[in-house]
Amino acid sequence: MNTKALLAEFLGTFFLCFAGIAAIVATGAPVNSGAGLVGIALAHGLALSVAVNAFGGISGAHFNPAVTLGFLSTGRISVPAAASYIVAQLLGATVAAAACLYIFPVEAVAGAKLGIPLPAAWATTGIVLLTEFILTYLLMTAIYGTAVDERGRAVKIGGFGIGLTVAFDILAAGQVTGASMNPARSFGPAFVYGYWTWHWAYWIAPPLGAIAAALVYEHVLLEKPTR
Repeated sequence: MNTKALLAEFLGTFFLCFAGIAAIVATGAPVNSGAGLVGIALAHGLALSVAVNAFGGISGAHFNPAVTLGFLSTGRISVPAAASYIVAQLLGATVAAAACLYIFPVEAVAGAKLGIPLPAAWATTGIVLLTEFILTYLLMTAIYGTAVDERGRAVKIGGFGIGLTVAFDILAAGQVTGASMNPARSFGPAFVYGYWTWHWAYWIAPPLGAIAAALVYEHVLLEKPTR
C-alpha cells in the first residue's frame, strides 16, 4: 500500500473537515463569526479546492468514502486500496473534529453539535436520501468531468471546479440536509461528539449518488480511447 497516498487522503480530508466544522461552529455564540451559509459553503469549497490541488497528484484526491466507492464501482481503484483510503479519510475527519472540539468554546460546539451535517426538522427520510443522492451525484460528476475526463482536464480547473461544486451544493441544500455528500464529513464530528441521529442516511445516499454518477460518466459520457 502506498503510505504517501494514505497520508494524502488523511490530510486532504482533514483540510475539508477542519475548515467545514470550524466555519459552522464559529457562527454560534460566543464566537459569532457572522459567516452564515455563504461563509460555510466557501470554507468547505475553498478547503477542498486547495486539498485537491495539493494532493491530487499523490492519491487522486478522493477525501470522501462516497467518491472512493464511486471509483471502486468503475474499477479505478482496487478493493484493498479503497478500504485503506476510507480508513484514512475517517481518521482525517475524526482528528479534524477533535481539533475543533478542543479549539472552540463549549457553548459554540454544543449549539452546532460540532458541525455535524443534519437535516432540517421538516425534512422527511425521503427528502434526506434524495437530496444527498443528488448533491453527491453532482459532486462525482464534477470530479469525473474535471479530473478524470481528459477533455475536462485540458481546461485545468480540476480542484477549483470540484470545490465550487461542494460550495454550490451547500448553498442549495445546506439548510435541507446539512449537505454532507461525504460519509467521513458526517462520521468525524458524530464520533467525537457522540451524536448518531440520522447518521445512517449519510452512509447510504452519498455512496449511491457517487456510484450512479461514476457509472454514467464512465460508460456513457467518457470518451474511450480508440485502438
